[in-house]
Amino acid sequence: MKMKTSLSPTDFHLGQRIKAELARQGRTATWLAKQVHCTPENIYKAYRSQWISMPLLFEICKALDYDFFKDCSAYLEAEKTK
Repeated sequence: MKMKTSLSPTDFHLGQRIKAELARQGRTATWLAKQVHCTPENIYKAYRSQWISMPLLFEICKALDYDFFKDCSAYLEAEKTK
């Protein structure tokens, strides 16, 4: 089951999307931190961030096998029609 991609510009929060996908896969912040070579604290910080750095996002996408960049693109399209 994929996460919803039709976004409202007011409810887009990348960190929360990452947290939700991680939970959907039954994985932990500690697991993700090991995959992307950072600390669990950095993952918890990412959860609280509406936006995160592109290099970290790229590594998270690879680790979770989920394209969060598509979610960002959908958000951009929603912003254009705002």
